[in-house]
Amino acid sequence: MTIAVSPGSNPALVLNADYRPLSYYPLSLWSWQDTIKAVFLDRVNIVSEYEIAVRSPNFAIRLPSVVSLKTFVRPARSPAFTRFNVFLRDRFQCQYCGVRDELTFDHVIPRSRGGQTTWENVVAACSSCNLRKGGKHPHEAGMRPHQHPYRPSVADLHNAGRHFPPNYLHDSWLDYLYWDTELDP
Repeated sequence: MTIAVSPGSNPALVLNADYRPLSYYPLSLWSWQDTIKAVFLDRVNIVSEYEIAVRSPNFAIRLPSVVSLKTFVRPARSPAFTRFNVFLRDRFQCQYCGVRDELTFDHVIPRSRGGQTTWENVVAACSSCNLRKGGKHPHEAGMRPHQHPYRPSVADLHNAGRHFPPNYLHDSWLDYLYWDTELDP
């Protein structure tokens, strides 16, 4: 089948050379254009294809839905300290009250009292709890985080990401993804 392909459609799941996704959250996806380029540069193997083809005057190719890198990419040893990664570690919920809305990050030991912006001192907090706690220590505010903040490993973040599957998963991707459907995010 050959049809017009819109630029944002038909992404390919990108697997490392060991057939594991490069990342779960965000899921390692490439646009169909980047995927076709990687195929022609001989950087990937096509594992699975969509039923849709793209054409040029000289050839036609079915769009890859899953590709694996030909060269293994060593995962980072430790994740970057970012707001997103803090939220992912804390499963996108306030560590004081458990809500999932209006997340900010809170310094458990306030910066005004010498607290640092590190994995071990920052937690996800809703704006209400963050405002209520203010510049106080948790015990002064009567608020203790549900989980003690810690430096996660890349595996910790991958595992946390499995609790948040994307809205769309193509059938050809399912054999390579391991979503935890037993637990609620």
